[in-house]
Amino acid sequence: MMLNQRLAIYGMAAALCVHAGMLAAQDNNAENAARRNRSNFDPAQFQQRMLDNVKTQLAFTNDVEWSAVQPLVQAVVDARRETMSQGMGFGRMSRRPSEGNAGGSGESRANPAFKPGPEAESLQKLIDDKVPAAEIKGALEKYRAARKDKEAKLATAQENLRKVLTVRQEAQAALLGLVP
Repeated sequence: MMLNQRLAIYGMAAALCVHAGMLAAQDNNAENAARRNRSNFDPAQFQQRMLDNVKTQLAFTNDVEWSAVQPLVQAVVDARRETMSQGMGFGRMSRRPSEGNAGGSGESRANPAFKPGPEAESLQKLIDDKVPAAEIKGALEKYRAARKDKEAKLATAQENLRKVLTVRQEAQAALLGLVP
């Protein structure tokens, strides 16, 4: 009796180990597939899915109405992306030595969706080159002026969108982060 119980326990343990191994292999296959899908990332498809989601969330069922509102939503999204790339460091260019570059001058690995503006690039170059504070101060003022301009464009785009939405749609747009 004792031997039968032990054999049953060993059999169940072996079955569990085999099953766990199969699950781990499936997990690895899913991770590899996800990596492959990320390398095939299409920004246009992502943007279309995002706009379709906004259309659904704002409860637009009439395509004619949506075709009038969609450019306003797109303007807000574009203005927000520009503001983020300037103001939150997403546009900061990471410098790492290239594998084939012994000089170590580095290569840009910035996300093209958050490409920094010329003012940000200029300011970063001055910081990297360790130029005198007076030069940095002038570039910093230009950067701040460009940032304020982009924030004003975002506020204008948000106000233009808000004007055409119902109260319910405006509330949903606020939850989506489209309007303040």
